[in-house]
Amino acid sequence: MKINQHLFRNLLTVILLGVSLTSFAQGQKGISIDKIVARVDNYYILKSELEELYQSYAAQGQKAPERCQLLESLIINKMLLAKAEIDSVTVDDKMVEGQLAGRMDYMIQRFGSEKNIIEAYGKSIDALKSELRQQVKEQMVVETMQETIAGDVKITPSEVRKFFNAIPKDSLPYIPSEVEIGHIVRVATVTKEQKDKLRNQLVDFRKRALNGEEFSMLAQIYSEDVASAKQGGDLGFTKRGMMVPEFEGAALALKPGEISDVVESQFGYHLIQLVETRGAEYRARHLLLRPDYNRGTDVTEATRYLDSLRVLIQSDSLTFARAAKDNSEDKLTADAGGILKDPQTGVGRLPLDASMDPALYFAIDTMKVGSFSAPLTYRTEDGRSAVRILWYKSKSEPHTANLRDDYEKIAQIVLMNKKNNALEDWFKKAEGDVFISVEPEFQNCRIFGLTPPGNQ
Repeated sequence: MKINQHLFRNLLTVILLGVSLTSFAQGQKGISIDKIVARVDNYYILKSELEELYQSYAAQGQKAPERCQLLESLIINKMLLAKAEIDSVTVDDKMVEGQLAGRMDYMIQRFGSEKNIIEAYGKSIDALKSELRQQVKEQMVVETMQETIAGDVKITPSEVRKFFNAIPKDSLPYIPSEVEIGHIVRVATVTKEQKDKLRNQLVDFRKRALNGEEFSMLAQIYSEDVASAKQGGDLGFTKRGMMVPEFEGAALALKPGEISDVVESQFGYHLIQLVETRGAEYRARHLLLRPDYNRGTDVTEATRYLDSLRVLIQSDSLTFARAAKDNSEDKLTADAGGILKDPQTGVGRLPLDASMDPALYFAIDTMKVGSFSAPLTYRTEDGRSAVRILWYKSKSEPHTANLRDDYEKIAQIVLMNKKNNALEDWFKKAEGDVFISVEPEFQNCRIFGLTPPGNQ
């Protein structure tokens, strides 16, 4: 059977891009195309959805696949959702809310405030959350189904060797220079002036509430949690364990009607008023003020901290990997010893070419292999100011692919192909369980061997 190499990659593309911030943002711009181009059971694919996915590649500087391939990806996505419904595969609502909170927090960091988000999209935070919540839930269901289908697929060294040996010698790819780079990140601290400013404002709001002003009215006017501000800061009933510990601890220490002192959490600074408790649930209001992450932060402490770590590493008193694991605030790389991974392959080596982040490229261009950089200012993916030190661990010379130097990369291809086969087998069996139709406009697309309506 010929391997459809686009199948698995396109499925991952839908998962990664379909609910990405870029695609989500484009979706809010209102493409005025709403024609249905395909249907999978009770799930419909709109032409606008196809166009948004196509445009999301351009927004990320990538060449988009053909629309037929993207349509196939969207149909795969809907098939997984339809089969999950048939097989009663669900995801925990608490996990969905956790993912949603993380995405909304990222958007707030990127745009600076909820007010800026509302202005950018022309919709309320509640409306945006509602739209994004469904996307997040569908993504998690798709990932659960994908893991059910192909999560147990494994490969052996002999399979990798067999795959490599089957490639004609004159067809072996040429591998450009690749580098291994590690980093240790420390996030900038909110300045004392910024903290004092926010605390003083909240202390004043608390005094006003204690002197008779309605807490709900203060929250409605001043809170930077725009969604709850519309409800007078009311967060509704919340199960214990859903909120961050600082918030929940302060809320549950209150009696109904009482107002907390200023509470600091990862989201900013709060005043909290407990409304009532009901078994394992409680209802609270809050008034939230957020630091200005662009102008209200200081990198001095983070720089000093990393300078000290760098001295210990250079003197061999501490390994870089251990220092990263124990001290880096980039949790995605800390457990891997700080090593950066190629987001496309998951391999801990980065191509030394135009695809590399320019700031990283120019930083290592001045370094020698094996050296450690001085602390460098850095902007995290969620938009926060930070500092990092880099470790230029290794650099490979350009070469023709071989098993010794490129085993991990080749193994990833073999694993992807094997998972692809597992998915193909599943799709063949699942086709009969769901109703699939494609409009004549896409009759030239070959999708799972389906015959579009125009060719019947």
